[in-house]
Parts: sequence; structure tokens; C-alpha cells
Amino acid sequence: MAKAAVVETNEQGTPVERALTGPAKLMQFLHDTRQEMTKVHSPTRAEVQATTIVVIITVFLFAAYFEAVDLVFGRAIDQMFIHLTRH
Repeated sequence: MAKAAVVETNEQGTPVERALTGPAKLMQFLHDTRQEMTKVHSPTRAEVQATTIVVIITVFLFAAYFEAVDLVFGRAIDQMFIHLTRH
């Protein structure tokens, strides 16, 4: 069973105090977000082209595979129905 994460909330203080800490929390969140975004790596044009080609080829291979499976099973079921309706 997965362990639940415990999140500590600081709900103490007057509504005014909590409202005043809101902008500080927002500024900290935006600062942290900007800091994390500096770690993001954008792929180069060559990487995007290479992965796109791999995806397109994979889609065509899967399409051919599913077409072959569909033909085999379709013909098998047709033959089964023909055989069953003759008797």
C-alpha cells in the first residue's frame, strides 16, 4: 500500500496575516518556477526531426501490423461462418 504524503499547512493566524503572506508565497513560487525553468532543455531542430521520423515510421509499422492481423482474423471468421452455414 502506498504511503500518503503528509502536507503541513500553516492555517494559524488572523485572516489579515494570512492575506499578507499570500503575495510573498506567490513571489516565492514565481522565483522557484523561474529557477526550475532554467533547467529545462529544449531539443534542437535535428533532434526534433529525428524523433519525428521515428514516430512516423513506427506509426506506419503498427498500421501494417494491425492491417495484417485484421486480414487474418477477418478471413478466419469469414471462413468459420461459411463453414457453419453450410451444415
